Amino acid sequence: MRESVQAEVMMSFLVSEELSFRIPVELRYETCDPYAVRLTFHLPGDAPVTWAFGRELLIDGVGRPCGDGDVHIAPADPEGFGEVLIRLQVGSDQALFRAGTAPLVAFLDRTDKLVPLGQERSLADFDALLDEALDRILAEEQSAG
Repeated sequence: MRESVQAEVMMSFLVSEELSFRIPVELRYETCDPYAVRLTFHLPGDAPVTWAFGRELLIDGVGRPCGDGDVHIAPADPEGFGEVLIRLQVGSDQALFRAGTAPLVAFLDRTDKLVPLGQERSLADFDALLDEALDRILAEEQSAG
């Protein structure tokens, strides 16, 4: 069985109302983390930046505004499904990206064929994931302190 789905799409990085540029963004979904999708943004002159958030958030955001916290996704035009806006925020800093809906839907369709929506729990070993996350947090705290 295949264990991941990957795609590369071009998105517009909206720096301001007057300035935007297109960047490649890698979309990735893995069965080892069946609830999440990862978007890796390849900004010119910077190291790639990866954001992970719920697959269901991306699915919902294609059709309607959604998201709390650091990730907000919404159709660019409430009347149509041509483009999606993705806003990522850390503290007071934020970045806004515009992507075509069609490549996102194609990617999400492939993830659904790999792990149907609602079937994620059958793949997730929550005890192992929790242990791994706690070990990583403790290791980071020990190296920082």
